[in-house]
Amino acid sequence: MATIIWLILVYALLVAIGGIIGYVKAKSNQSLISGLGSGISLAIAWYVSLQNPTVGLAIATIIALALVIVFALRFRATNKFMPAGLLAGLSLVATGLFAIALFLPQA
Repeated sequence: MATIIWLILVYALLVAIGGIIGYVKAKSNQSLISGLGSGISLAIAWYVSLQNPTVGLAIATIIALALVIVFALRFRATNKFMPAGLLAGLSLVATGLFAIALFLPQA
């Protein structure tokens, strides 16, 4: 369980860094705002999960699922694997891991 909780923080950092890279490479304010906003939201979910793993994992699962939808739609519109396809796949894996951990018995 502890590993999954720390993966929330790793995922938050990846999402935030992705937003920053999107801004630097494409001067996309939308990428910066959405990346940092999602990263901060996931960092909050990580912090909450340290206190209450069920609530924190639920929040992280919902955010990751929303990112799957956003990036899948963006990938569908652009047909470019980088960055939308990669982030859709990463978000799908994160959603699955967080959801599975949510329903595992807590030790």
